[in-house]
Amino acid sequence: MYVQCLTESVIAAACSRVGQSVLHLDRRNYYAGNWASFTFNGLLSWIEEYKNQQKVQITESEQVWRSLIDEGEDVVPLSSVDSSISNLEVFCYASEEEEKEEETKAPLTSCQPVNAETVSEETTGDSTEAQDTVTGDDTTASDAKTQNEEHEVSEPEEEQHTSDISEPSQSQEEKDSQPISSPADPPVEVEKKITYQKLVKEGRRFNIDLVSKLMYSRGALVDLLIKSNVSRYAEFKNIGRILTCRNGKVEQVPCSRADVFASKQLTVVEKRMLMKFLTFCLDFEQHPEEYQDYTEKPFREFLKNKKLTENLQDFVLHSIAMVTQQTLTEEGLKATQHFLRCLGRYGNTPFLFPLNGLGEIPQCFCRMCAVFGGIYCLRHSVQCLVVDKASNKVKAVIDTRGQKISCSHFVVEDSYIRDEQRQSTAYRQISRAVLITDRSVLPSESDQQISLVTIPPLESSAPAVRMVELCSSSMTCMPGTYLVHLTCSSSGTAQEDLAPVVSELFHVSTIPGEEPSEGAEERSKPAVLWVMYFNMRDTSALDSSSYSLPSNVHVCTGPDGSLGSDCSIKLAESVFHHILPDEEFCPPAPNPEDIIYDGDGPQAEGPGFDESVNTEAEEEGAAHEKNPSTEPAEMDSVADTTPSSEE
Repeated sequence: MYVQCLTESVIAAACSRVGQSVLHLDRRNYYAGNWASFTFNGLLSWIEEYKNQQKVQITESEQVWRSLIDEGEDVVPLSSVDSSISNLEVFCYASEEEEKEEETKAPLTSCQPVNAETVSEETTGDSTEAQDTVTGDDTTASDAKTQNEEHEVSEPEEEQHTSDISEPSQSQEEKDSQPISSPADPPVEVEKKITYQKLVKEGRRFNIDLVSKLMYSRGALVDLLIKSNVSRYAEFKNIGRILTCRNGKVEQVPCSRADVFASKQLTVVEKRMLMKFLTFCLDFEQHPEEYQDYTEKPFREFLKNKKLTENLQDFVLHSIAMVTQQTLTEEGLKATQHFLRCLGRYGNTPFLFPLNGLGEIPQCFCRMCAVFGGIYCLRHSVQCLVVDKASNKVKAVIDTRGQKISCSHFVVEDSYIRDEQRQSTAYRQISRAVLITDRSVLPSESDQQISLVTIPPLESSAPAVRMVELCSSSMTCMPGTYLVHLTCSSSGTAQEDLAPVVSELFHVSTIPGEEPSEGAEERSKPAVLWVMYFNMRDTSALDSSSYSLPSNVHVCTGPDGSLGSDCSIKLAESVFHHILPDEEFCPPAPNPEDIIYDGDGPQAEGPGFDESVNTEAEEEGAAHEKNPSTEPAEMDSVADTTPSSEE
């Protein structure tokens, strides 16, 4: 029995795949817990539920439990309130005026948004078809890389195609309004203005993640997706560029060899120094004499010892290794090495992002679990565990409907555990902010790029901030907007930690819908249309010894503060092997075309209707006896259509 988040979804899929019976319960009305993705309207509903949860007093119905408990059994109650989210604040800066007001202001161009939207959808569709899909073997992985290169080559053609379509409509407008050609721009500006009503109306185009992560191309999650064949349930897009913010200016980080030599931010001497250092990091284990004196010292000191300039130290520490000032040297070298080894597998950066948001990944594993017999129940939670006193193991659970359900193992998310069942209640917090903006922090020729931005601490005591900017072709926001995720370790509330960064990089209006004055520096910044701040509990540092629970209860931690998902995948594998030590973790699921059903065969296909057909069937049977190797291929082609109908 499982209560779901990403880790639990992976465990459930792995257990179901090897023939175990799995019941997956969740008290929420959506999949993936704190890993979920919401439409904009769904997120507004989630915010309302959170606020209502803070006001409602939950009463325990222990009398129901007691009537179901037999002699020799004990009860362990579970928490009915999710306290993993805190300090939630929402601010809207988009104009709240009605959408029809815009149409009356610009009647001559009222058809333009339809054309622009159609163009955007066509471009999105084209880019979606060209996305890299993580595949299940080395050959197909290289094919994916080739497809990615083709996508990179063809991307300017798509952009040119888009501009070719949009430019004639603009020129036509200029022809229609030749006497007043110079004031033709203001109506276009009004048309591009995005109101709150527009966000709500187009809310289904958004897929907003509660947790912001990327997938290392050679990380544990991608390797598992390939091994298990779960990758076929999702599509992925490359991260187009890695940026950093230095002295209030956003610039690109050179991380590959080509980027280093093409960089305009680095001097010739710095390029040589950086290339020499990155080459050393690729096989630093072969040269222990270079770093053994710094194994117990911060990575930053090692970088200074290597005589890297302040500029290069910031690049390596925050944008390549992505570690803190306190990280030890060996850990920093491993992080840099991992980054470099991930380069080039599926693109020029080490990262992938799943289309439609990170919430797709838990759902992919849920789908695999269901295909092999797993049962899912949303809005259905567990009130307490029934423990056998003699063995101190959970033998059953009692759900919120008063049913007693037997189980041999219970896998649960940390938020269900009460404080009295914890050995330690000390855990970290993650500060999160989700923004909807009107343009990119670093405009480029292509406006359909996903960007990773690292922001060094604004103050010595402040944490570094990680920012992921998503475009509409990632299927996470409507055309004409960007979805921005900010994440850092908490030193205060999320708003206290991240509001200074938001003010540094974006224009935040004092009055909803207000635009910055002409010539102001704020005018060059993207405008914030909507923002949400919240803190999320990080329990990744806890282990099984941190809880006072029966031995067959396995607690899974929620999302951690790192950029990748290795922690969750390694925990899932560890729990699986604890439950089923002799089974393989997530063996490959068969492809539908590879499934051969018992009793199927060419001779059973279509009985003869006349003598000539029977004669042909007999001749085919004789041919198969002579050449049996042709039979599996024939059966494969027959089975090709059967599983797809089952799915």
